[in-house]
Amino acid sequence: MQPVKQAALPFHAPKDHGPPVTDHGPRTTGDEPPATHDGPRTKYPGPIFVRHARARRYVVSVREDGGVRVTLPRWGSMREAREFFGRLDGWIERQRRRLEADRRKMPRVPDTDRRGAMERARRELPVRLLELAAGLGLTVAKVSIRNQRWRWGSCSPRGHICLNWRLVNMPAWVRDYVLIHELMHLRRLDHSKKFWKLVAEQCPEYHAARRWLRENGRSL
Repeated sequence: MQPVKQAALPFHAPKDHGPPVTDHGPRTTGDEPPATHDGPRTKYPGPIFVRHARARRYVVSVREDGGVRVTLPRWGSMREAREFFGRLDGWIERQRRRLEADRRKMPRVPDTDRRGAMERARRELPVRLLELAAGLGLTVAKVSIRNQRWRWGSCSPRGHICLNWRLVNMPAWVRDYVLIHELMHLRRLDHSKKFWKLVAEQCPEYHAARRWLRENGRSL
């Protein structure tokens, strides 16, 4: 999905790791292990290095504010994480330019319409998320509805799922894809092939939903 971009490197992968993998936003809602800040000061926040016990590879994510988060597997090294981060300067700059361009194109929603949609989102989205979770035998620790401009949803390592209020303006089958996507992160906190297999098992039409989001997401 569009808003936050990720590049990933499997642990002990060769230096020539190929093009970055880009997709849904990283799991960064504040319920995280302690982070290490590094790098020179620019107009963007400095990179944050976070070691995560459930991570299976190094992941570099460009966040909504243009800052960078580098996730390390439990057994990873800061040296390899910094080397991986250092090889992605061009890719990071391209993602930042894309975020700036998207920000300029983002249509403004009248305040009255936004308040009404936000209220409806608070009524409807948690109920639907928990309904899907119960059917999948999953437990959600907490659900929050937020005004996220560049992410449709996020899931923390502790099971806190945040949802964008704009989901209520989508077709139900697209909304459910986003909810299922976040629920599958309760099983795998990455975007590996195994993760997408889990998504496909519960949402076989997810390719069409992702295409709808690419084509229509900015208009919401």
